[in-house]
Amino acid sequence: MTLSTQSPDFAAIKTRQQQTWASGDYHVIAAIIVPMAERLCDTVDLRADQTVLDVATGSGNAAIAAARRMTSVTGMDYVQELLDRGKARAASEGVPVRFELGDAEALPVQDASYDVVLSTVGVMFAPNQAQAARELLRVTKPGGRIGLANWTPEGWVGDMLRTVGRHVAPPAGLQPPTRWGSEAAVRELFGNGVASVEATRQNFVWRFKSAEQYLDLFRSYYGPVVKAFAALDESGQTALASDLLAGFYRFAIPTQGTFLVPAEYLEVVAVKA
Repeated sequence: MTLSTQSPDFAAIKTRQQQTWASGDYHVIAAIIVPMAERLCDTVDLRADQTVLDVATGSGNAAIAAARRMTSVTGMDYVQELLDRGKARAASEGVPVRFELGDAEALPVQDASYDVVLSTVGVMFAPNQAQAARELLRVTKPGGRIGLANWTPEGWVGDMLRTVGRHVAPPAGLQPPTRWGSEAAVRELFGNGVASVEATRQNFVWRFKSAEQYLDLFRSYYGPVVKAFAALDESGQTALASDLLAGFYRFAIPTQGTFLVPAEYLEVVAVKA
């Protein structure tokens, strides 16, 4: 039997991804993980005279965090609904951020335009990972820094994404998004385009009243989970819910009648060669 060597249809996959991230309301989830973006901006050591691009900004977590550090910031995403959320957030917080429509795999930006390029659990979901990595490098100035926060394969969110994939298969031929949560893979993706890479495993701790609160939150607002439930019949939805709850309990720490759920992510600072 001859195996197919046909490349994935990245354009079609991206269209489905846009629909996925526009479903539910990802901002509700993003608002919870704001501390990840704040920490990344401190780790990258932003300075007030720097230009910053936040790629796959979503509703603007890292862009707004960078703007609070007096940088000149652009937040870019390919989902207009999320950009609108970001604009409203920045306006309410009184920080200047430009929000622009743009694809992480084809950024509408000149070469070597930014001192710092950021992405907080955003660019990791680009289907063509090699192309996304090339774009991050292309738009960063020589000697500039790329700061990333990506869920690891071993952590709770990585486990949740695998669970979803077992029930609703991802497109054939794609690398898992949590590949970006491996230091070795990040080094491979950036190759000789970087002079150095520093990677540190961190934990963001989610806090829930109950497992049921977690499940309701994610199946209502987190695009990949929303779409997975929508694609399944009643028995499939019951099975997915059961497996998601089992994953929750594997990672959750019961604390005074509530739950703490550490979710590991990889914080990366790469310096462009």
